[in-house]
Amino acid sequence: MITVMIVDDHKMIREGLKRILEFDGEVQVIEEADNGQDCLNKLKNIKPDIILLDINMPVMNGIETLQMLKKKKKKYKVLMLTVHNEVEYLIKAVDIGIDGYLLKDSDSNELKRAINSVNNGEKFIQPSLIPLLNSKLIARDLDKEKLEKLSNREIEVLKLVSIGMFNKEIGKKLDISERTVKNHMSNIFKKIECTDRTQAAVFAIRNGLVNVN
Repeated sequence: MITVMIVDDHKMIREGLKRILEFDGEVQVIEEADNGQDCLNKLKNIKPDIILLDINMPVMNGIETLQMLKKKKKKYKVLMLTVHNEVEYLIKAVDIGIDGYLLKDSDSNELKRAINSVNNGEKFIQPSLIPLLNSKLIARDLDKEKLEKLSNREIEVLKLVSIGMFNKEIGKKLDISERTVKNHMSNIFKKIECTDRTQAAVFAIRNGLVNVN
C-alpha cells in the first residue's frame, strides 16, 4: 500500500484525486493540505510515501514548499501535479530536486504510473515535457561554457553593459580607458557569441549576472 498526502488549495480537486487514487485499493490518501504551510505543519505527525504537490497555492506555493521539504532531514518523495506546462516551472522543480512532475490534464492511468515510478525511487517527468526540458538544459549548459570563458574583468564589464552603461561610463567606473572597454566588449561578444549590447544584456540577465527586479 502506497500512502499519499495531497496538497492542493481546491477541495474538489483533492476529493477527486482521493477517489481516483483509492479506487483500486493500491493507494491510501492519509492526509490533505490546502497550502504549503499547512502541509509542513501536518508532516510533523505523519510520513507519507509520496506528497502530491500543487504549484499555485496561497500562503506558501508549491515551489517554496518543495524547497522547504528538500531541506528537511526526513527524505520526502514529491510528485508535483500542476496545470503549468511552462518549462521554467519544471526547471525550477528539477533544480530543487523534484521526484516527479505531472500535468493535471493527464489521465488516471498516467497519474498512477507516475506514483508507482516515484515510489520505486525513479524520476518521472511528464513525457510531453521531456523534449522542452532537454533543450532548456542543453542551452543552459552551453551558456555555462560561455560564462567560463569570460575573465573576471569581462564579467564586470558585461554587468555594467547590462544595466545600460556606455563605454565611457564603464571606463570611468572601472578606472580603465574607453579603448580598453571596447577591447573587452569585442572579446565578450566573441566568447558569448552575440553581435550587440542588447544580446549581451539578455545573456547576462538570463544567467543571473544582473538582477532585473
